[in-house]
Amino acid sequence: MDKLIESALKARENAHAPYSNFKVGAAVESSTGEIIAGCNVESSSYGLTNCAERTALFKAVSEGHTSFKAIAVISETGAYPCGACRQIIWELCGDIPVIIAAANGSSETRNASELLPDAFDDSKLP
Repeated sequence: MDKLIESALKARENAHAPYSNFKVGAAVESSTGEIIAGCNVESSSYGLTNCAERTALFKAVSEGHTSFKAIAVISETGAYPCGACRQIIWELCGDIPVIIAAANGSSETRNASELLPDAFDDSKLP
C-alpha cells in the first residue's frame, strides 16, 4: 500500500488547481500489479474540473486495464472522494479498498461499499 500512496503523492505534485489550490493525487493498482496515477485538473468553468480519482481510473481504462485491486487518494487534509468519484470507483472497480491519505502521513482505508452504500450500478438497470 505504501507504493500506491507514494504514487498518488507524486501525482499530486502535477495537480492543476489554480482556483481552489486544493491539490489531490490518486493512484490505482490494476489486477496485474501496475500502478496508474492521476491528479485533479481544474477548469475556470468549475463543472468541467476532473478529480484525481477519475483521472487515474480513466487513464487506466484508456490503457486497457479492466480490473483493480485498490486505489489511494491523497490531499492536504485527507479528504474523502466526492460523490461522482465514489460512483466511478464502484462501477469500474467494485468493492475495492480505498486508501484515504493526508499530507501529514496519516491514512485510513475504507471499502468502496462503505463509501457508497446501496450503490446504483448496472445490476439496477433493466
